[in-house]
Amino acid sequence: MTYIFPPAAQPAIPIVGTDQTFPVHRIYCIGRNYAAHAKEMDALNIQPSTDEPIFFSKPADAAVPEGGNIPFPTKTQNLQHEVELVVAVGQEGQNISAESVNSHILGYAVGCDLTRRDLQSAAKQAGSAWDTSKGFDHSAPLSPICLAEDIGHPVSGRIWLTVNGETRQEADLSEMLWPTGQIISVLSQFYVLKPGDLIFTGTPAGVSKIEAGDDIHCGIDPIGTLNFQMT
Repeated sequence: MTYIFPPAAQPAIPIVGTDQTFPVHRIYCIGRNYAAHAKEMDALNIQPSTDEPIFFSKPADAAVPEGGNIPFPTKTQNLQHEVELVVAVGQEGQNISAESVNSHILGYAVGCDLTRRDLQSAAKQAGSAWDTSKGFDHSAPLSPICLAEDIGHPVSGRIWLTVNGETRQEADLSEMLWPTGQIISVLSQFYVLKPGDLIFTGTPAGVSKIEAGDDIHCGIDPIGTLNFQMT
C-alpha cells in the first residue's frame, strides 16, 4: 500500500542537551487555570475542588519549534498571547492517579497559546466551539523541552512574558488553580494519553493584544525561554 500523496512532516520539538527530538502526537490545553486570568476573562467563582477544568485542543502541526518568525493569522483583529507551562508526556496512561503522574512526564517546555480573542469571544456568546480561535496554524510556539530527569517537576517558579520589552504577564506556577498532577489525572479520564502528547497548563493574568512586528519574549524558571516575532 502506498500513500496517494506524501504524508505531512512529523511535528517535533528539540530536547535540551540531546540531538533527539520529541514527536508531537496531540496538543491538549486547559483554560482559566490562574484565578487572576479567570477574573479578567469574566470567569469568576471557580472552585477547583468541585469544578472540572475546561479542556480544548490544537492540532499537532500548530506547534512551532523554538519560535522564530510566526505569520500573523488571518480573520482576527485581536490576537492575544498566553504564556504557559507545557508538559511533555513520555509514557502512555489512562485514569492516571495524581500520585503516579510524574512517571508519565518526560519533561517541560515554555509555550505560548496564541488566541484569536475576538473569535473566542464571539463563540462564547453564541455558545459555539472555540476551534477557530485556538486551533489555527502556528498557534503553539514552544521552547525546547527540558527533561524532568534534569530539572525535576517544577511546582513553583516565575512565569513571565514581555512584548517589545514591556512586561505583560508575570506570576508563579504555584498560583495554578489545578496543579499539573491534577490536570493530567483528570485529562487521562477522557483520553488515553500517549508519548508525544503536549499539555498546555493555562496562563496567568495579563493577556493582551499583539500586532504584526511585535517581539515576544517569555520564560519559566527553571525551564528556559521562548522568543518569537509576529510577521
